Formats: sequence, C-alpha cells, structure tokens
Amino acid sequence: MSNIKILTIICLLAIIFSNTVSAGSERDEFISPIPVNSDFDKAKVELGKKLFFEPRLSKSGFLSCNSCHNLSTGGADNLPSSIGHKWQLGPINSPTVLNAKFNIAQFWDGRAKDLKDQAGGPIENPAEMASSHADAVSMLQSIPEYVLFFKKVYGIDKISIDQVTDAIAVFEETLTTPNSKFDKWLQGDENAISEQEKAGYNLFIEKGCISCHHGVGVGGESYQKFGVVKPYEKDTKTLGRYNVTNKEEDKYVFKVPLLRNIELTAPYFHDASTWDLGVAVMVMAEYQLGVKLSGDEVEKIVAFLKTLTGEQPSIIYPILPPSTVNTLKPTLK
Repeated sequence: MSNIKILTIICLLAIIFSNTVSAGSERDEFISPIPVNSDFDKAKVELGKKLFFEPRLSKSGFLSCNSCHNLSTGGADNLPSSIGHKWQLGPINSPTVLNAKFNIAQFWDGRAKDLKDQAGGPIENPAEMASSHADAVSMLQSIPEYVLFFKKVYGIDKISIDQVTDAIAVFEETLTTPNSKFDKWLQGDENAISEQEKAGYNLFIEKGCISCHHGVGVGGESYQKFGVVKPYEKDTKTLGRYNVTNKEEDKYVFKVPLLRNIELTAPYFHDASTWDLGVAVMVMAEYQLGVKLSGDEVEKIVAFLKTLTGEQPSIIYPILPPSTVNTLKPTLK
C-alpha cells in the first residue's frame, strides 16, 4: 500500500473528530493555523523591505523582487511565466512569496534550501534581473543611506551579498497570512466556515488531497511526482527535481505547492496550464489520485480552498534612497 493511501486512511479518521471540538478550543487537524508572530528585528525587516522593492538590484534598474512576487496580487505576478531582463519569459510559473517560510525548500525544484539561498538567485540570473552579486553590492555601497542602513543592522561598513540576501529573507519571513476563515474554524469558531465549506474540507480529506497538502502551509512540506497515477502529458520538458539530483526517479517531481491564498495566485501548476481553480482540482484528482470528481464535489472543494485566504500583509511602499554619481547606471544590454 502506498504512503499516500496509508496517510489518506489515517486522515479519514480526522473527520470523525472534526465536529466534536468545544467552542474556543483548537481543533486537532492535519492542517494547522498560521501563527501570528511579531518577534522580528524591525530594523532588519525594514532594510529587507527596501531591498525587496529595490529595482536597482537588476541590470535594467526596472525589476525588483516584487515584480515577480507582487504583494498586491497574492505574492505572485499572475502570469504564466515571469517577465525578466529584456522581456525574456521565464521557464516556469512563479510561486507566491506569501507564507514561503513554510516551504521545505524554495523554487519548484527545491534547489534553494531556504529563503536566503533563494534571494540571491534571481539577481544574477541572466533571464531574470540579469545583474551580478558584485554589481548589486557595488550599487548599494555607492549610496550613503544604504551604507548607514547596513551599518545599523549588521555593524559593518562594507556590504556583502550575504547580508543583502539575509535582509531580504528576514523581510519575506514576515509575509504570512494568518486569520483565514479556515484558521478561525481550526481555532474553535464553529461559525467561521459554512456547511458547504466544511463539506469541501471533508472531501479534501476523503479523496486524499490531504496526504500532500497538510501542515501550516497546506502543502510545501514534501516533493511529489506530477502524474502519480497517470503520466502528465501537458509538459514533458520541465524535469523538476531531476535537475537538482540527476536521479531518474526525480523526473517530473516538484515541491508540493502551498494552498494558502490559492484563489489569488492563478494561473496554476508549474506550467500555468489552467487559470480555473476548479479545473486545477479536477486535474489533481485525475493525475495524482486517480479519482474523477463530480461537479458538486469540485464546487465544495473549491469553496473550502477559498477559506484558506488569510489577511494579506499590510505593506507601506518604502521610499528608496537616491542614486549618486558613482551608482551603476541602468542598461538593457
């Protein structure tokens, strides 16, 4: 018996107990509420926010982290693939940055071990921001205000890329979305979700979705092959985790995506093959679980998934310090 089937059987038992929690008590489920945490280094977070929105980290002086992970649109760009330097299209759909701290690793193939490791990648990727770590640091070092910011946070005069990626990662760790309707239900508010939404959650468990999509992020904790029970024919070129491990068994294996705020982050899947959340649910059922869902079942599961949308981060757009005569000039070359 596969691990997915075993976990699904275990999860079915959770339904028995899901409606027996007293008011005010937190439910014992396979999904956990997002914790509310304000214990951050505020100066480092503020520096990281500036860097997250800093377009001069790119060669063109136009692209920033927020370009592909737009905090106004669910932490993603709502494009099939992101637009990079000189209008190059990326090879894969950009995942959301919201709640990314709950991922086992970063990028679809998990090639970055954490947010800090991930933050340095796009800066020097020729198809994304197309700069270099040396040029990014030189740009920051040329601006007195940035030198003072880094001095305040890190106690140094010479900026390094390690500090740049650390500050960005610390800011990104604050980008969580607590207090969703479903989290309120998990925390004991019986009226937080409707009967249809509860039915959708029960179906989510019964059909086996919960076997991969569980935990705080409702996913992000494991890797799975796209096409467990049926080969996924729509994209046979993107090899996923195989590019990291070079193991044959890792072909078409991807990090399981987070389902938090999923209604905000269309299009769906690594290949952005559908813009319709209901279609995405049917595709997952068919290719991952070998199940054909009825229209009513899809509607209920989608209703449940929409309860995972939480409070979006309240971000005040930062005022960035001006360039100097020594700051690298933007170029489209």
